[in-house]
Amino acid sequence: MKSIQSRDNPFFKELVKLAGSARQRNKSNQTLLDGAHLLAAYLDAGMLPQHILLNAAALRDDEIAGLLQRIKNVPVTQLDDKLFAELSELKTPTGILALIDLPRPDIPITQSRFALLLEDIQDPGNLGSMLRSAAAAGCDAVFLSQGCADAWSPKVLRAAMGGHFALRIYEQQDLPGVAKAFSGTLLATSLQAARSLYDYDLRGNIAFLIGNEGAGLSAGLLNLATQKIFIPMPGKVESLNAAAATAICLFEAVRQRQ
Repeated sequence: MKSIQSRDNPFFKELVKLAGSARQRNKSNQTLLDGAHLLAAYLDAGMLPQHILLNAAALRDDEIAGLLQRIKNVPVTQLDDKLFAELSELKTPTGILALIDLPRPDIPITQSRFALLLEDIQDPGNLGSMLRSAAAAGCDAVFLSQGCADAWSPKVLRAAMGGHFALRIYEQQDLPGVAKAFSGTLLATSLQAARSLYDYDLRGNIAFLIGNEGAGLSAGLLNLATQKIFIPMPGKVESLNAAAATAICLFEAVRQRQ
C-alpha cells in the first residue's frame, strides 16, 4: 500500500481538482465515490474502481476491509488524515474514497421504454433524489439538459445513494432532439393541464419531462409533450418540489405497470 503525506504530491493535486471541478471530471472522465455505501453499490453493479484511497481509521473498519477483499487487484493508497479530509465534503469522513471512470452509455433513445428528461435541474440534492427515484422505479435512461447540475458531483452522488449505477445517464443533451426521437408518449406536468396523472394510461413506452425548480419546463419542451397532466393537490399549496413531483409520477407508472 502506498502512502501520501504531502499536498504537493502530483496525484493528490489531481484528486483535489477532480473533487472540486465538474470541468475536470468531464475532462478526465473520472469522479470520486465517497464512502463504503457508494463503493458497494458500484461493485454490485459489476464495475471496478481505478484506485482506492483510505485514511488511517479505514484500516480498522470491518466494512471497508470486506470491500477491499472484493477488489484485491485495485491499487490502494493511504492518505494523511488532513489530506483525506480535503477530498471529502463530509464533516466526518467515512474513511474510503474510490476513483472511478464515468460510465458513458451509447444506447439510442429509440430503445428506451421508461425514461426521464430533466431540464435545467440546478439543485444537486434535487437531481440526486430524482436519479434515486428513477433507479428505484426501474427507469432505463435519464437525459439531462446542458443546464442541469453535474450528475457526477459528490453531492449528487450522495443524494442518489447508488442510483447512478442502475441507470443510463446522458448529460449535456439537446432535450428537444431527445424528445422528438423518443418513440413513446411524452408526459409533462402542468398546473394548466386538464387531465390528472391518475387518469392516464402509463403502461406503454413513456418519458416524463421535468423542468427547472423555479421556472418549470420551457415552452418549447412543453409543446413537444404528447400529454400534459397535473398532480392533484387538495391541500393549500401552489406546487410541489420538483424531486417530489418526479417521484409521484414515476411511482404511479410503477403502480399501473404492476
